[in-house]
Amino acid sequence: MASSILIVEDDLVFSTMMKTWLTKKGFEVDTASTNTRARKLLAERTYDLILSDLRLPDRDGIYLLSWLRNRSCHTPFIIMTGYAEIQSAVEAMKQGASDYIAKPIQPDELMKKIKEAIKTPEPPAYAEAEKTAQPAPLNFLEGESEAAHQLFNYVRLVAPTHMSVLINGASGTGKEYVAHRIHELSKRSDKPFIAIDCGSIPKELAASEFFGHIKGSFTGALTDKKGAFEEANGGTLFLDEIGNLSYEVQVQLLRALQERRIRRIGSTKEIEVDVRLICATNENLKECIAKGTFREDLYHRINEFTLRMPDLKDRAEDILLFANFFLDQANRELERNLIGFDAAASEALQRYPWPGNLRQLKNVVKRATLLAQGDFITLDELGEEILTPPAEPHTASLNLHDEELEKQRIVNALQRTGYNKSKAAQLLGIDRKTLYNKMKLYNL
Repeated sequence: MASSILIVEDDLVFSTMMKTWLTKKGFEVDTASTNTRARKLLAERTYDLILSDLRLPDRDGIYLLSWLRNRSCHTPFIIMTGYAEIQSAVEAMKQGASDYIAKPIQPDELMKKIKEAIKTPEPPAYAEAEKTAQPAPLNFLEGESEAAHQLFNYVRLVAPTHMSVLINGASGTGKEYVAHRIHELSKRSDKPFIAIDCGSIPKELAASEFFGHIKGSFTGALTDKKGAFEEANGGTLFLDEIGNLSYEVQVQLLRALQERRIRRIGSTKEIEVDVRLICATNENLKECIAKGTFREDLYHRINEFTLRMPDLKDRAEDILLFANFFLDQANRELERNLIGFDAAASEALQRYPWPGNLRQLKNVVKRATLLAQGDFITLDELGEEILTPPAEPHTASLNLHDEELEKQRIVNALQRTGYNKSKAAQLLGIDRKTLYNKMKLYNL
């Protein structure tokens, strides 16, 4: 069984690269960017090793170590620290840390320390063969950002109920995946999940798609056909882009939902159906109601609970997590074996605003995986569009010639990011080490 490691590190580029590398080495890896998140994970499960940065946005790594030891948890704990902070690492050893390692980290040295700390041999060569016996790779990822946590907390809250759910969000944000998760976490999970793209159904065939038909009921009806309501009976029916339905079909849909009965086209027999309805749209349905293109009574029927999908640019902490997730998928589909993204490519992915959201990111990563020549995806494979994103109007930058102005901009950046140093460094256009040195210089 693979050994488990928790990486506690607020430098998301470094954290993601570490996770990718250790996963390739056969370890099971989780990550946390704050003390608070790490304590939450540690309260939920145990790990074979904790690899923590010394400096974190909310308390330092020594605080996390003390918290663990006070709970009589003796999980091996390795502190990562800069050369200038070796004395602090020594203090961590006194507090019960297993070891420390100085940044920049040398992979061979880190692997040696990990093996010594958890006293486990390197994963054997036959681990690759064992992978075929494992469950199929997950086709979803929730994310670690605050927006993602809030969204999936709501998903877990509404899933066990019978409430209809309306998912609002821009194209490419993952609305169908969220619908799947609601179904999987519901009491109907052992029943069918049927998805219909309302935007792709011709108006004249919509009723047949929803309710089915009998042979000969119209030209082209060569056999009997079940509609989506029958196929989803007992389970979940997902209607994507429901705002595209014609007014006439909306009337038929409302009647089916109210009466819980449907009738195939050309048939006089009514069929009882029990479906949980989940709908999605990227339109403002209230505006459609005002224009007279969407029925208000249907809106209230499908909207007992609303979920709003965040844009990818509003969950920046998740960009590299999804990029690596899509890389794993692309590796399997294209029969490649890339390790990850180099530092420059990772930074470019984080800077880009992703107007096409997760769908666009997935396509970019798949293309880059196909083009990559080495073990890592570089700037060369990402494409010109990703390398020249629109300028961010509110991005700050440091003025190296005016110390008072520089100090104030650092303070402002820290305040705007809730004192998250990685985010503040990104906002200022510098690396985290430079930010720490500036903070020390100005006694911040």
